[in-house]
Amino acid sequence: MLPKTALIYSHSFDQFSYGESHPFKVQRFRLAYELLAAYGLDRLPQATVCEATAVAEEELLTFHDRRYLDRMKEFSSSPVPRADFLYGLGDIENPVFPGFYDWACLGTGGTVEAARLVADEGYAAAFNLAGGYHHAHSARASGFSYLNDAVIAINALLAKGKRVVYLDLDAHHGDGVQEAYYESDQVLVISLHQSGIYFFPGTGFDNETGAGKGYGYTVNVPLLAHSDDPLYMKAFDEVVYPLIAAFDPDILVTQLGADTFRTDPLTNLEITTHSYTYILRKLQALKIPWVAMGGGGYDLMNTARAWTIAWGVMNGVSLSAKLPDRFVAHISSLGYPHRMLVDAMHWADDEERNLALDAVERSIAAIRKNIFPVLIG
Repeated sequence: MLPKTALIYSHSFDQFSYGESHPFKVQRFRLAYELLAAYGLDRLPQATVCEATAVAEEELLTFHDRRYLDRMKEFSSSPVPRADFLYGLGDIENPVFPGFYDWACLGTGGTVEAARLVADEGYAAAFNLAGGYHHAHSARASGFSYLNDAVIAINALLAKGKRVVYLDLDAHHGDGVQEAYYESDQVLVISLHQSGIYFFPGTGFDNETGAGKGYGYTVNVPLLAHSDDPLYMKAFDEVVYPLIAAFDPDILVTQLGADTFRTDPLTNLEITTHSYTYILRKLQALKIPWVAMGGGGYDLMNTARAWTIAWGVMNGVSLSAKLPDRFVAHISSLGYPHRMLVDAMHWADDEERNLALDAVERSIAAIRKNIFPVLIG
């Protein structure tokens, strides 16, 4: 019998809007679902497509401040735009729109349900497309993130006595998740991301390694602009893979942001679906119960392709490298020229690549010196 898997989805995911000019487009969730359905991945015998439901407030309170939640609810129901910059609400980055609190609760509920299915129902993997809001702090919205679904779900797993690895593949450092577990030895937080030098959120350097009993349980691999597929795989193979194996978690929680790709309009990495697929396959081979979330990605076709690949890997399905004809016909009418699901491995230009290689080798050396003795011995 094939291992059970669950895809968490709701047609309500794309019923809201951050604004016409905002880079976060909720339509990416529907486009991703349409692509995986075009491959037949919504009809797999071992897989269940589960309707997302809103998270309960008591679960939110395991991380978020009640006053912050109350202000969110107040602004969400207001007929006129509101702002409270103390809580990061109502600015260009984190706009307030009607129903935004309910929308955030729906995405968070999807991740909490994914964690429950894996921890309690024996699912091998559960994937919430509309998750991965890793910048939200306990009392402040940040980076398009209002509620930190990863932290809420991990807190539920910790309450059940589970040890968790949180792996973040988004181009932006997951500062909200790091903040939550910086002094914990029950969650190993690993992040591969574009360096915070001149890049949001300005954190996630390799000397951020945890504090107190959490020392050694926060691991950051900052990548310089123009890091490419081989460098991404190198960082994963030499840092991430051995640390996950050494920690030996009960549950693997991953944020699968697709904004690392070289055509993303907000980032400067040169990664493609080649190394993304490589990493996902190595994670799947670990056979650790797996909770996955979407995340960043501001080129809609990149996110659709990435998350379709991820769902295929979780189910052990090999997908055609060419996009299905009916999906190509659909996206052509929307102006997208894409024809392939997967990309060839990409190398950056030599000068930029050499700088990025030197930087990642320095980070790997620092991690081996400071982190490996704690976790590997």
